[in-house]
Amino acid sequence: MRLKDRVAVITGGAKGIGKATAIKFAKEGADVAILDVLIDLANETVEEVKKLGRKAKAYKVDVGNYSQVEQVGKEILKDFGTVDILVNNAGITRDKLLLKMTEDDWDEVLQTNLKGVFNCCKVFAPIMREKKYGRIINLSSVTGKAGNIGQTNYSASKAGIVGLTKTLAKELPFGGCEITVNAVQPGMIWTDMLKAVPEKILNKFLSETPLGRVGQPEEVANVIAFLASEEASYVTGAVILISGGKDI
Repeated sequence: MRLKDRVAVITGGAKGIGKATAIKFAKEGADVAILDVLIDLANETVEEVKKLGRKAKAYKVDVGNYSQVEQVGKEILKDFGTVDILVNNAGITRDKLLLKMTEDDWDEVLQTNLKGVFNCCKVFAPIMREKKYGRIINLSSVTGKAGNIGQTNYSASKAGIVGLTKTLAKELPFGGCEITVNAVQPGMIWTDMLKAVPEKILNKFLSETPLGRVGQPEEVANVIAFLASEEASYVTGAVILISGGKDI
């Protein structure tokens, strides 16, 4: 077990990539704290983790709200004792062309997708600094690399995560701390977000993907688990594209 007895915090763990990551981590021996606004679905993830013999608990929190994240950080320390791994996965979309996009559409996406990562790193990185160990994995997106029509807000938030990741990879290890910070950029992964894409657009994306298929959440979770493990102890500041070859 690559993550035996580690404690992981996963945001957006109620479904999709977050849920797949929680289950993968549990199989690798980690205990898991799930942060999500969808508390009922998050509790379903918790039950699946518990069936694998690991401790788990769900916390209802809006990661874009710093005070909520700060409070839940205290609760997690009380419940789990520490935090070794942070996976910043929570994200939303408000897709529109720029000329139709409202200020609220922009603010809501940046608040959750980018400020949410800042908030969680701000709260949990000091715990890692104190123990001189930690793994942070941030979920960017292929759109953060290449952009996408109708996703000005989403693409900007995911590109911002790359800059944040690379900066923290330089800041957090000082003083002999073994803290790594990496990002992954999923492409077309079969989650609820992708299921909402019209078939015509989806087929166009597939035609541009060398592997010719969509990815599965478990395939992203496998990479995240590697980055969280000791096998990746010398990997930091990396941005790993998981896109089936699209936009390489």
